[in-house]
Amino acid sequence: MIPGSSTLTPGNRGGSGHAQVAVVQDSQACIPLPRILRDGDTVLLLTPVVIPYEENGKDPFEPFGRALAARHPWIRHVPYTAQNGITETHVSFIKRVRMIIFVISGPPNAGQLSQTEVARDSLRVGEEKPHIIVACRTARDLGLTKDDFPTIIELDGYSPATLRAAAAVLFGGPMESGSSGVKVQELILAPKFWPPEEWNRLDVTPVYDLWKQCLPEKFHLDKFPLQNLLQRDGYAMHFVVRLPEGREIIGFCATYTTFVDKAGERLIGSLAMIIVKPPYRGRGIGRSLHEHAMRQLKRIRGVDRLQLGSTYPRLLSGVPVGFAAEDWFQRRGWSMDRAGPGRGQHVCDWLLKMEDWPNGGFSTMRGGLIFRRSTFEDFEPILDFVEKETEGKDHPGWYDQYMNVAHDGQFNDIILGLDGSRIVASALVYTPHQGSTLALNIPWTGRIGGDVGGVACICIADDNGTLKSSRDTVMIRLLDACITALREQGMQRIYLDAIKGGDEGFQSMGFQKWAEYRESYE
Repeated sequence: MIPGSSTLTPGNRGGSGHAQVAVVQDSQACIPLPRILRDGDTVLLLTPVVIPYEENGKDPFEPFGRALAARHPWIRHVPYTAQNGITETHVSFIKRVRMIIFVISGPPNAGQLSQTEVARDSLRVGEEKPHIIVACRTARDLGLTKDDFPTIIELDGYSPATLRAAAAVLFGGPMESGSSGVKVQELILAPKFWPPEEWNRLDVTPVYDLWKQCLPEKFHLDKFPLQNLLQRDGYAMHFVVRLPEGREIIGFCATYTTFVDKAGERLIGSLAMIIVKPPYRGRGIGRSLHEHAMRQLKRIRGVDRLQLGSTYPRLLSGVPVGFAAEDWFQRRGWSMDRAGPGRGQHVCDWLLKMEDWPNGGFSTMRGGLIFRRSTFEDFEPILDFVEKETEGKDHPGWYDQYMNVAHDGQFNDIILGLDGSRIVASALVYTPHQGSTLALNIPWTGRIGGDVGGVACICIADDNGTLKSSRDTVMIRLLDACITALREQGMQRIYLDAIKGGDEGFQSMGFQKWAEYRESYE
């Protein structure tokens, strides 16, 4: 039995005449569920093994599963116990589903693992998949924290009537007569237009606080790195929405313009970030910011492409996979069907422990190629190579990053691959605390840890027939040279920024996905 269940009686399982259902918080903005669920999306319902509510021996959470399935047929109901926790069977289900509804019936008995801890394990396994916690006691009683669980619903027990009322609230429908409590519709005011204002660059603290409230912990930054990313003269333009009374910032939008290539005539307008304070979502604030930002970007001379996410500085490379925001942006015209470039293709950030890289690297692979750090004398040929290899290949901003290396005087942060005297590959390396422009532009190495070195802007030539057949070999040798250079600087892990494709190859080399995004542009 689940700890705590032996003390419950039908009366305190929700036996009163009125079912009480309250949405404590929903910072994921996933309620009502039709916002983020489509036909065919599987939802995993994890419920504890408890003493039956009635004397018929049936699982007391069956009415919940049936009520959910009546609204969305793709429900998978799987029980768990605190004694066994999250098993391999649970992990298999969690990995395959779109989202998880996790029910907690009560606090633990002395010396027993709590269901709340099992819920945290499920959250860790599911990574960025939405988790909804359904608490059959108060969140305080169960040790639930708003920081740990972004969506929490509170019930006054787990009687059939209460569970059916909870299902109704989750899907935004009416509750049964005799039920009371907070309906999700009552938490959301009718959408309206909120006039955005240009952000005062000195007003960093409220934006920093909003960032922490709205993004998962992995994307939290310290205040100074975030300030550095936002305060960029000339090509950063950010907007806020404030409450009329008190002037509190409740919405923020970051945009940038970036040169596409060396010519400096074409620009990309980046809609880098829209965040809205959780209690104010669904009221039109995000839509107001989106419409205003798009109008401003389209007015800038030279902008011939608009994209979600940012190039450099790098906030996020797109919309994080699994976020409710995917559907939100689709409803505003951004393509996510993966039918072609810029239509929702995946972009990944990868992480590798250097101890998992083969000892000695891959020095025995393919003779004739030399990999080394660059020098000042190499720089002009490098720029020519990068310009040629990035042209028309959707790598905006890369040329500027190589130019920044020259401005910083750190030529040896460029790793070269040479076939004789001809450059066939290049990449940029950096460490989180060296103070280079690239390290400031891509903040995630420092966020992950001080022992993480970064690799970015990987260029590999593809205009040579012989080389095409060995492109993977060139990539491996180039990464090996990057790892060697970073290991010499005391790094123990390596981070790859914004890689498109090649998932199986990177996984076979020991890399793990740190973040995954959907890229969309028009």
